[in-house]
Amino acid sequence: MRHRRQTRKLGVKTAHRIAMLRNMVSSLLEHGRIVTTVPRGKELRKVADKMISLAKDGGLHARRQALSVIRRRELVDRLFNYWGQQFVNKNGGYSRLVPIGQRRGDAAMLAIVELATDSLKRPKSTSPRPLRDKKKAVSKEATSTSRPSDVDTKEASVSEPGSDLQAAV
Repeated sequence: MRHRRQTRKLGVKTAHRIAMLRNMVSSLLEHGRIVTTVPRGKELRKVADKMISLAKDGGLHARRQALSVIRRRELVDRLFNYWGQQFVNKNGGYSRLVPIGQRRGDAAMLAIVELATDSLKRPKSTSPRPLRDKKKAVSKEATSTSRPSDVDTKEASVSEPGSDLQAAV
């Protein structure tokens, strides 16, 4: 039984899972967003949020803990210097998972995992939408329904595929 087990196995062995999550968190910190499956994204959020919490702490011990997960020193520098400063006023929830649909080959649910630096809500416009005048709308419809001038179809020639390639040679 798997009572009180907190991690997903993701269909791979432990060493593979740890290496995969290390690579995914490195890619997330490098690019800001990645596309992956939903279960992998949910596990990735846990690791990424822990890394950003370490970056907010900013000490030497925190940097060494981050280096034990992210093996590239330039990414750890970027984590502590850039991403840690981005989330200095935020208490948790540093990454978000946005489902985008199914993958074509195996119908696995895909999601975008991104670092939540801004809100997903659309800003509402301050000015109201202008109302259309009914008289102008009726006159525009009347002009758009008039027949366009007839085009002589005999002048338009249909070329066969590849004929322009022979002309170029």
